[in-house]
Amino acid sequence: MLGAIVGDIIGSVHEFTGTKSKDFPLFVPDSKFTDDTVLTVAVADWVLSGQDLVDLLHTYTHSYPGRSYGMMYSRWANARSRRPYNSYGNGAAMRVSPIGFAFDTIEDVLTWAERSAAVTHNHPEGIRGAQATAAAIFYARRLRDKAEIRRNVESQFGYDLSARLDELRPNYRFNETCQETVPQALMAFFESTSYEDAIRNAISLGGDADTLASITGGVAEAYYGEVPRELAERSKELLDENLSATVARFRERFADNS
Repeated sequence: MLGAIVGDIIGSVHEFTGTKSKDFPLFVPDSKFTDDTVLTVAVADWVLSGQDLVDLLHTYTHSYPGRSYGMMYSRWANARSRRPYNSYGNGAAMRVSPIGFAFDTIEDVLTWAERSAAVTHNHPEGIRGAQATAAAIFYARRLRDKAEIRRNVESQFGYDLSARLDELRPNYRFNETCQETVPQALMAFFESTSYEDAIRNAISLGGDADTLASITGGVAEAYYGEVPRELAERSKELLDENLSATVARFRERFADNS
C-alpha cells in the first residue's frame, strides 16, 4: 500500500492545477499527504486489528483534520454517522489498496473490498470502483502480463481500458467519481514502464491528481515490486509516527504479498 501513499503525496500539489505534462518535480516544499493516505492507513489498520471500520474511519479523520476530505464524506465523518450515504465517489477506490495486498484469493479480495467501500460508498459504482482497484492489485501481484491483467479487470468489471493516454489527456478533466477515475488510473498503469512512470502518467491526465496517482500507485507497486527507495523515504518523512507505524506493521505482516 506504500505505493498508494507515495502517489498521493506526489499528486497532492497537482490536484486542482490541471497538469497535462509528465515533466514535473516529484517532490516540492508543499508536498503533503492528503485524505487518500489517512483513509488508506485506516483500512490497513482495520485489516490488521479487526476493529470496526466505521470507528476507525471516524477516529483517523478526526485525528487528521484539513486533509482535503470530500464534502459528503466530511459531513458523514463530522456527524459520526454510522449509515452509508450511497456515494459513487472515488474515495471508495483511493483507500482500498491494502485489501489488494492482504488477501490471497480473488474471492477474499472482492469481499473485503466491498466491505471497505460499503460503510460509506454503498452505491454500485462505488463498490465496483473499490473492487476493480483491489482486484487489479491482486492480479498485478501474480501476473507478469499486463494484457492478461487488463482482460481480467475488463471482463469482471465492465470497464473499457483500451484507450491510450494521449487520447484521454486533451479532454479529461477533474472528476471525483469512481467511474471517471478508476479506469483512467488503471490505464495510467497499463501504459507505464516503471513505478515512477506510472505516477507521472496518472498526474499528467490533469484530473483528481492525488487520487489518480494513489490508485495507480497501488497497482504499480504490486506489479513492479517495491516503490523506489528514494521516493519511499521522501514520502515516509512526511508521515507522522502513528501513520508510519501502521504502514510498517502492515508491510511487515504482508511482506510476502508485495
